[in-house]
Amino acid sequence: MNYLAHLFLALPTADSHFGNLLGDFRRGVDINTYGKAVQLGLKNHYEVDKFTDSHDSVLAAKKLFDKKRRRFAPVALDIYFDHLLIKHWSTFTSQSFDEFREQSFSLLEQRLPTMPRAMQYSVGHMITHDWFEDYAKEEGIARAISVVAKRIRFANTFHHVVDDISANKKEIEARFMTFFPDLIAHIKDRGPENIDKG
Repeated sequence: MNYLAHLFLALPTADSHFGNLLGDFRRGVDINTYGKAVQLGLKNHYEVDKFTDSHDSVLAAKKLFDKKRRRFAPVALDIYFDHLLIKHWSTFTSQSFDEFREQSFSLLEQRLPTMPRAMQYSVGHMITHDWFEDYAKEEGIARAISVVAKRIRFANTFHHVVDDISANKKEIEARFMTFFPDLIAHIKDRGPENIDKG
């Protein structure tokens, strides 16, 4: 899952928000320098990814992408699922999206000084430029995918995944609406942070 979904599934604390995003910046980082709450957030991130990658609806959604670009489907779906989460926000929580975004950005800002440098840059950029505002719009998703395509260090057709998404929007959305409630329930019951609380 992408940043928004990981934050949605985190606890409403600064350490949890930090840990739940740290999974994307783990390389070369000694996690033992961080406290238990951050490490549990990191484990939660991995549990979210593991469950997502093995869910039947997600596997089916990946098959909707052109074979030439299917290797990029997981990244494209991560981004697009954040868009769908915003679109169906009120289905999953009574907290308004604007309130959640403000709270999450505030919690992340509290931990910016202790984040790995690459994470500081990305999270700082996300907050300053409000990526979630972009994720709320179809054209914003296309821009996000274009940015990812430029970061890939070899010749690729990643930007064409936008065409795959556009051609299969309704089915991808239906798959998301089957998958995401299952993910919420799984993390509630089996998420490392929630198990530790209970």
